[in-house]
Amino acid sequence: MKAAIEEALKGLSEGGIPIGSVLVHKGEIIGRGHNRRVQKGSVILHGEMDALENAGRLTAATYRECVLYTTLSPCPMCTGAILLYGIPKVVIGENKTFMGAEDLLKANKVELTVENNEECIEMMQTFIQQRPALWNEDIGE
Repeated sequence: MKAAIEEALKGLSEGGIPIGSVLVHKGEIIGRGHNRRVQKGSVILHGEMDALENAGRLTAATYRECVLYTTLSPCPMCTGAILLYGIPKVVIGENKTFMGAEDLLKANKVELTVENNEECIEMMQTFIQQRPALWNEDIGE
């Protein structure tokens, strides 16, 4: 989770939304990413999507051995990617400021761990308070 938080802070320092993610295979980070919608003018570069993209093409067997760490509960788009590639476990930094599609992940037997990490919560609460329009754009409101 520490590496995912580092990614979130990197995104914030770039003027973006502070959400970070890492993809881990057998204890080794193979993909890092952060929300770069603002920085890249992208409609899809959420933190999880960026981490998956940066991991590159993997075999189905490799995805099934991975854990995805994300600082915030995954939205429906990121949940779809998790399900598409068969990632079996997701560790979520927090879901108090935003509850993503966790029910869909659970219904598809993805193991979830929600840490409700105070650093993640504070980072998102502060960002939402300071940049509500950007936050609402990111979550499709």
